[in-house]
Amino acid sequence: MEPHDQEYRHPVVPDERPLPPEEDLTADGYEHGLDPYVEPERLQAEQEPAAEPPRETTWQKIVEWIKVMVAAVVIGLLITTFVMQRNTVSGESMVPTLLPQDELIVEKVSKWFGGIQRGDIITVHMENPVLTDGEANIIKRVIGMPGDHVQIEDGRVRVNGEWLEEDYLPADVTTDAFGNRHKDVLLGEDEYFVMGDNRSLSLDSRRLGPIDKKNIIGEVLVRIYPFQSFGSP
Repeated sequence: MEPHDQEYRHPVVPDERPLPPEEDLTADGYEHGLDPYVEPERLQAEQEPAAEPPRETTWQKIVEWIKVMVAAVVIGLLITTFVMQRNTVSGESMVPTLLPQDELIVEKVSKWFGGIQRGDIITVHMENPVLTDGEANIIKRVIGMPGDHVQIEDGRVRVNGEWLEEDYLPADVTTDAFGNRHKDVLLGEDEYFVMGDNRSLSLDSRRLGPIDKKNIIGEVLVRIYPFQSFGSP
């Protein structure tokens, strides 16, 4: 070929420019176990400490305290109204089983589920002109259950024709009727016959007559004071 037909090629000159310095990856987070290619803004956000939640003001604390107190009062009222309550013995009608100033816990649930049985000690709200102010809460022992035939004779109690064994009474205690009105009683569907263990000083069904189930407050569960007598009476 002719010289002018030959392709002209530029000579190859090696690039002698210095290479850029290697990136120090440890400075971007390798040494901390982080991704070195995370955007700088995101990396900075992740490394900044989380902002503290706003602190409650004094007024907010007062409101929270009031809420807690109201909830406690409501729960307490519900418990004393429907579940249990504390009673103090104020007389001698249950001596020697219970003494004046004994502190008792009375539960109110079992009476609705057939939990009250003969021999249990219960608290009752009585309304009768014989009582002081016409009404009172009294603590007595269940002698007769609904449907029972209760008779008082010869210083003892007969239930459904059988003499009632009363091991909780002192041996020398006798049971006398107050007149003839309630010495022979056939109890109705929701009626109970109750008496105090101190038979000579107890104002009970022998004078007041049978009590209705709706007037039963509850069953004595435990004596909490005095401490040396703690337990089921």
